[in-house]
Amino acid sequence: MLPLSLLLLAARSAAVAQLEIGYYSKSCPPVEAIVREEMVKIIAAVPSLAGPLLWLHFHDCFVRGCDASVLMDSTPVNTAERDAKPNKSLRGFGSVERVKAFWLVALGRRDSRVSDATEASHELPPAFGNVPLLAKIFASKGLDLKDLVVLSGAHTLGTAHCPSYADRLYNSSTADEDGLVDPSLDCEYAAKLRLKCKSLDDGTGMLSEMDPGSYKTFDTSYYCHVAKRRGLFRSDAALLTDATTRGYVQRVATGKFDETFFRDFSESMIKMGNVGVLTGADGEITKKCYVLN
Repeated sequence: MLPLSLLLLAARSAAVAQLEIGYYSKSCPPVEAIVREEMVKIIAAVPSLAGPLLWLHFHDCFVRGCDASVLMDSTPVNTAERDAKPNKSLRGFGSVERVKAFWLVALGRRDSRVSDATEASHELPPAFGNVPLLAKIFASKGLDLKDLVVLSGAHTLGTAHCPSYADRLYNSSTADEDGLVDPSLDCEYAAKLRLKCKSLDDGTGMLSEMDPGSYKTFDTSYYCHVAKRRGLFRSDAALLTDATTRGYVQRVATGKFDETFFRDFSESMIKMGNVGVLTGADGEITKKCYVLN
């Protein structure tokens, strides 16, 4: 009898094989151009949405696969993914409804009929995760350590709320001699963060840039910060604890491998975008992203 992992891989491969570039070339030739044009308008009007739209894709793919289930609204009888605690800070739902797509990928996908907050809480990689935990979660989606460190580069865009990193500043279980700061965090950077995040329970703290000074630009400066122990989340700092991920961080942080990172990121995004896709008779094509037909 084949191992479950091989059966899952075979099922994934069969679904991905049904996807294709130019899927709508006959039924709706201009669709990809329309999507691109609308996204350009959206980002031009609100540049800060670049990061959130990227995270929507990420948060969708890690729960049930890339099936648009994160877009669905909760109902009186079901709490949907978008209302799970890890997804509370997600934005950009209206933009997705406006264009019905947000990443150039092989098409022919169908939408999920299921969206469950509990699944999202259990399956999304946590901001506090170490490399063994994150690697296990990524492996369950067919992604490897390189994908982990490359996709972490998405933290070059956007901001984060205080509760997602406050445990690194106060009462840390791995605190320094003052009992305040996670020792894996640069002390000067920690001092700046404490000005914005006053306590573990600070729900009103100001937003912190995940890539200080460059949070609206997709570049490699995130890796420079991580290499200097200035990654915002524990999961960022964890990249320096593993030889494979640390090597990639330090290499890109030199500033000599930007094109390599951009190519790697594109490849990892396509790879992630093929996780758990629904094709054929599976799922449905929703008329409105946020509700079942």
